[in-house]
Amino acid sequence: MALSDTAAPDTILVLRALGLGDLLTGVPALRGLRRAHPDAHIVLAAPERFGELALLTGAVDAVQPTAGLGRLRPLHTPPVLAVNLHGSGPESISDLLGLGARSILTHRHDAFPQLQGPAWPTDVHEVDRWCGLLEWAGIPCERADLTIPRPPGCPDRSGVTVIHPGAAFPARRWPPERFAAVAAALYADGHDVVITGDAGEVDLARTVAAQAGLPGSAVLAGTLGLLDLVALISDCRLLVCGDTGVGHIATATGTPSVLLFGPTPPSLWGPRGTGPHAVLWAGRDGDPHGDAPDPGLLALTVSAVLGAVDALRKEPV
Repeated sequence: MALSDTAAPDTILVLRALGLGDLLTGVPALRGLRRAHPDAHIVLAAPERFGELALLTGAVDAVQPTAGLGRLRPLHTPPVLAVNLHGSGPESISDLLGLGARSILTHRHDAFPQLQGPAWPTDVHEVDRWCGLLEWAGIPCERADLTIPRPPGCPDRSGVTVIHPGAAFPARRWPPERFAAVAAALYADGHDVVITGDAGEVDLARTVAAQAGLPGSAVLAGTLGLLDLVALISDCRLLVCGDTGVGHIATATGTPSVLLFGPTPPSLWGPRGTGPHAVLWAGRDGDPHGDAPDPGLLALTVSAVLGAVDALRKEPV
């Protein structure tokens, strides 16, 4: 058959233009979609900085750089299916309607009575929310299918202990002096401690390292691309961080982690399954977008974190 006579594969577009943790908790749903449509060309609309990681999951064929709602560009050919893994609407649904897709899979919203779908669930884990949407459409999902491979070609830093003190909002940032106290104790116990963060968290990482008595070379904040960070977490012996996307990398790579939650319950965003993860939460809900550390997060002590590290160390391999 001549190339010109070969039909192009159907295109499916999935909208999830959110953060790192959102991408990684959406992997089971994306892989369910991939298995249901093995021959389709699946395009993920997500921030450009997550493109390589999205492709590493094996669930999508391409990434349409999309910074957020209202930024979705039409494809050259309308997709046969548009899937809303972004939110409850109405903005996300409006974005997908603008693509001219043959059908849309989304949660039901009163503003769009012509679209069927399940009701938006509350108080469910993020993985369950999106797997449930696909299962409503008859697409099975494996909720534990969160694993991603180590990116090839990245530097090997096996055995280090990673402290990641940053988070997207102040409400989820444990005080830097407490991270420093944990880092100092682990360093004194023989851990090769490094401090990570994005380009906007370099000063924070330097502060933690200095207060912990670590050498300047321990600060990796601002020096790692996303795949380098994934490789680092995959290689490390332990991660200590708050409720942030880096914690989801530990879940995806099976890396032992101590995760500090507050104000969001770990039942909604914590690691799934029985992996090597210690989750600390004071049991208090709050505003995850607040402009000051949440009281529940502040209730977590340095000794509690170090105790969780010791407990992980004693778990059978």
